[in-house]
Amino acid sequence: MPDPRRAIPRTDAVLAEPRIAKAAGSLGRDLVKSVVNDVQRAARAGEIAPGDVAEAVLARLPASASSLRPVVNATGVVVHTNLGRAPLSPAALDALAAAGGATDVEFDLTTGERARRGRGALAALRAAVPDAGAVHVVNNNAAALLLCALALAPGREIVVSRGELVEIGDGFRIPDLLESAGARLREVGTTNRTSIRDYAAAIGPDTGFVLKVHPSNYRVTGFTAEAALGELAGLGVPLVADIGSGLLAPHPLLSDEPDAASALRAGATVVTASGDKLLGGPQAGLLLGDSDVVERLRRHPAARALRVDKLTLAALEATLRGPLPPVRAALEAAAAELRERAEALVEVLGDVDACVVESVAAVGGGGAPGVELPSFAVSLPARYAAALRTGEPAVAGRVVKDRCLLDLRTVRPEEDAKLREAVRRCR
Repeated sequence: MPDPRRAIPRTDAVLAEPRIAKAAGSLGRDLVKSVVNDVQRAARAGEIAPGDVAEAVLARLPASASSLRPVVNATGVVVHTNLGRAPLSPAALDALAAAGGATDVEFDLTTGERARRGRGALAALRAAVPDAGAVHVVNNNAAALLLCALALAPGREIVVSRGELVEIGDGFRIPDLLESAGARLREVGTTNRTSIRDYAAAIGPDTGFVLKVHPSNYRVTGFTAEAALGELAGLGVPLVADIGSGLLAPHPLLSDEPDAASALRAGATVVTASGDKLLGGPQAGLLLGDSDVVERLRRHPAARALRVDKLTLAALEATLRGPLPPVRAALEAAAAELRERAEALVEVLGDVDACVVESVAAVGGGGAPGVELPSFAVSLPARYAAALRTGEPAVAGRVVKDRCLLDLRTVRPEEDAKLREAVRRCR
């Protein structure tokens, strides 16, 4: 009997198949070739018929050359760190595409000379927070704090409340970050109570700055006290306020969340914040404040190592100047509208065991801890959770009491059709 493995098409023949050759042009020849080799091995093992190799290759090819998969966020967590935090607005996505090629990020097209890097994004940030004398952008909020320590307190003390020595995720801690810059921490007060007198007693010739950290990913309640920014601003030393979540101005739904404008008006020398949380933009560390101090930070040698690329600058500017980003839209969506969308989804799902339930969404991303956002969800049997996560498109929900909840507050209206089809495929 002839060996059936001899009928398996050669690698070059498979790669020459028009549809596969076209995929190689967009995905890369090496990636496509690796899939071809995997399918050929499966055919040799008898798992695939030799005549089905080409179709099997096409079925296994990824949608893009990146391993990252788009996910419909139906968790009810608006800024979900594990899902990449803030989803970008269409304007920001368009800006990313435009910035993917050669751009004038550091070039003046009128004069033909070098220009200020990211001047458009910096101007947009400055316009969004007029109280800031100057602004600068680095690659995340931890980098913004690190730059402050490197520039303002090398070999000196940073005065900070014991109740604000926070862990920011994945085991990284603010004290370790600051000490890695060569600064010394001068802890004051206690875990639950720190007064202005505690700070004042610690100020001395070795003080680089006072640091006020907003504990954005937890709350301490009960017998507590903390010094206000206005009090700390009167101590006669620089005051760095880490507001964390990136709120640039007060928001009516987040009354307890600090914002950059209010912090600057209260007397903060420099405010640091994240760009990919409540602002709704790309990952970035925002530095806003006194013009002389911000310029000092910008000219520090480490600023070059912490700078952002043209894609971040483009997305940040589009977020600041463009329409309402998805994070803001999710925060401000009316509960009645969410219920109508959930009811419409359940209706079209027909015989699926689905119903509409009330839900409680969260801000997430280390912002506004304890704030509950009333919402509505589509409730499905728990078995749908895994099937949806591994389906196409991938959908992330949450399981509560043996039911898979798809919370509509974090699903954009234009994603409802995708969500419907994803559920139907899981029947």
